[in-house]
Amino acid sequence: MAKYEFTSKGPKIIWLLFWILVSSRPRQWLKNLALFAPLVFEGTFFNPDRFFLVVYGFIIFCIITSGTYLLNDVIDRQKDKAHPYKSKRPIALGRIHPLIALAFGVGFLAFAIALASKLSPFFMFAAIAYVGLQIIYSLFLRAFMLLDVMAIAAGFLLRVFAGAVLIDAHVTIWFILTVASLSLFLAIGKRRSERTLLVGSGPSELETRKILAHYPENLLDSLTVMFATATWFSYTMFTFLQPPPFANPSVLILFGDFLPRTFLASKWLMITVPFVIYGVMRYLYVIYEKKEGESPERVLLNDLPLLSAVLIWTFLVFVVIYGGNILPVKILNWLQ
Repeated sequence: MAKYEFTSKGPKIIWLLFWILVSSRPRQWLKNLALFAPLVFEGTFFNPDRFFLVVYGFIIFCIITSGTYLLNDVIDRQKDKAHPYKSKRPIALGRIHPLIALAFGVGFLAFAIALASKLSPFFMFAAIAYVGLQIIYSLFLRAFMLLDVMAIAAGFLLRVFAGAVLIDAHVTIWFILTVASLSLFLAIGKRRSERTLLVGSGPSELETRKILAHYPENLLDSLTVMFATATWFSYTMFTFLQPPPFANPSVLILFGDFLPRTFLASKWLMITVPFVIYGVMRYLYVIYEKKEGESPERVLLNDLPLLSAVLIWTFLVFVVIYGGNILPVKILNWLQ
């Protein structure tokens, strides 16, 4: 019995919508949280107008990614049938007719771009660029070694820029390098894990993803180390050089009268660096020892040490940038 197969009966339209939702891969919507990154580091997360504007953009990108996944599964339905894991996707299983899935996918994309045009022309251009990149990736780019992972990284960068243009935020070069390095690290790790899984299933399974056969293991290992190093180093430089945010950064100056300049201003953000380094090392462990990593969002949700590091990092970022907004007044008065 297939993973999504049910014996209960009901209206066909209900099951159709359910399979459409499954094919939309809601878990992948986590990647669209990248739109919030400029909002957080700009220091305006608690600005209601900007916050809900980015939430609206996040919803639009969730619709866009759902549409692109539907189109991708229609394009890949024959290959997916021969894949040990992707063969359980609804379109490959025959739960949804390809033409119906295609109609929903195109409809989602048209609807999302129409919504994006109401927000900002630049946001709409970012959304259109993302759609175009995903379509080109599904049709051509993923068949070319190295270009496939660069396309994945470009998708993350477009999300970040989409979030930035919504609120007219400035993004520093080190921030962009951090996002690019992290996305390349995750993409290479994904390829490394996919190759391990398919080779373990037998040489014939590797034929279902021919691009993986062009990636020698030693090349994947070298690229993984290279982008792992680039990720934590770029983030370290970003935290060191990031100017203080504009939103009441009380916590950055709480000890201004007591501490030397070494520990003042933007350098407080560097307390988050150890958790980024640990997260990178933990993810390397997941790739090489646990033989996982083919689904970064699943790893994040299921690996407790990695999830804990991400949550602590998020907490510290908010304390450093928004301490004046989120710490109780009594604590702030006592510290000052």
